[in-house]
Amino acid sequence: MHPNIWKPFTILKGAQEPLKVKSGEGLWLTLEDGQKIMDCISSWWVNLHGHSHPRIAGAIHRQAQTLEHVIFANFSHEPAETLAARLTDKLPGNLNRVFYSDNGSTAVEVALKTAWQYWKNKAQNRKKFIAFEGAYHGDTIGAMSAGARSVFTQVFHDLMFEVEYLPYPETWIGDKDIGSREDEIIEMLENKFNRHPEQYAGIIIEPLVQGAGGMKVCREDFLQKLHWVNRQYDTLLIFDEVMTGFGRTGDWFACTRAQVEPDIICLAKGITGGFMPLAVTVSSDSIYEAFDTDDPMQTLWHGHSYTANPLGCAAALASLDLMEENEASFRGMENIHREEILSIATRDRVERVRVMGTIAAFTLKSDGESGYFNKIADEIKKKCVRYDLLLRPLGDVVYLMPPYCITREELRVVYKNLGALLNDL
Repeated sequence: MHPNIWKPFTILKGAQEPLKVKSGEGLWLTLEDGQKIMDCISSWWVNLHGHSHPRIAGAIHRQAQTLEHVIFANFSHEPAETLAARLTDKLPGNLNRVFYSDNGSTAVEVALKTAWQYWKNKAQNRKKFIAFEGAYHGDTIGAMSAGARSVFTQVFHDLMFEVEYLPYPETWIGDKDIGSREDEIIEMLENKFNRHPEQYAGIIIEPLVQGAGGMKVCREDFLQKLHWVNRQYDTLLIFDEVMTGFGRTGDWFACTRAQVEPDIICLAKGITGGFMPLAVTVSSDSIYEAFDTDDPMQTLWHGHSYTANPLGCAAALASLDLMEENEASFRGMENIHREEILSIATRDRVERVRVMGTIAAFTLKSDGESGYFNKIADEIKKKCVRYDLLLRPLGDVVYLMPPYCITREELRVVYKNLGALLNDL
């Protein structure tokens, strides 16, 4: 490991030497020794259209020759304005107010601060959020507070604010009891509101797929029930679509697939096609109106040096163009996953197979504790390169989330090689 680099999400002592990547093109990464491997996880879920896509690279190049950056507090520019308009055209209903930031965690921070202050501006003292067990919303303090308590957050426990949790209604292929479990969770939620009707500032959820918590899938039906409760009890519904946005669930957004309109939505990761850091938090018109005042105490005092960076906005606009031109690729991948994963699903060690849009996942039975720290993950990470695969299991959960440029034949090869890898464990 390089002596000057501190790797993310890595237990430093005994860590395996990272592979050095020389270049990338489409689905493929070329390692320093010349071996080519398939990026099956879109490089931490950000790469939508394949590596080094010339359209996005060209858009960044052209923008860099015109305006690389400008303070966004008292200036504006065409890429940010165009991107905001195009994003809100894709989002449902009254989600029309775009706040730019840098990454998924800060997009969530903005959402939580906005929701909290919204009620303050309306002279209501609502101090609690409801989240879901297993959630991951980022690594800044507010985002950690909204996420599940785990080894990742334990050392910072005293810094985090209190959140109340509900079970996440995860389901899988062949699950016959999900309807009753969903109803139980909704009943738990209604009981909370009935006991303390004016206590809660909002509900935050990763809609349809809970990412880092284990690629847990929930149904559109649950989100519709959740939305109904949210409206009945007059609280705010926050969708963290940092991972699920931009086609990952087989529609433009999880909220559009579920036909649900949240009050706030957080977007990042795939927004620039994997080229540049950029994020947005989009709020409804009614939330924005609560801040539309000349009172300094009712102003959202939040910002970032690189807010609405023109290079990031240019990359995002090029990525949106590619999504519109190749919409069939992310809308059709779910059917291919469902066909190909049958070769994996019948294995004795494989359970809880689930597919949602461009994402396929399963739990692998193995010795040791279940969850993120199951040792099988290290074994897969060491061996996957032998089979020309880039994988990063979430403990005992193996998942695929390829870029949209993958062909049907390439995806078939991924599943074939994955099967051979499982035989080698």
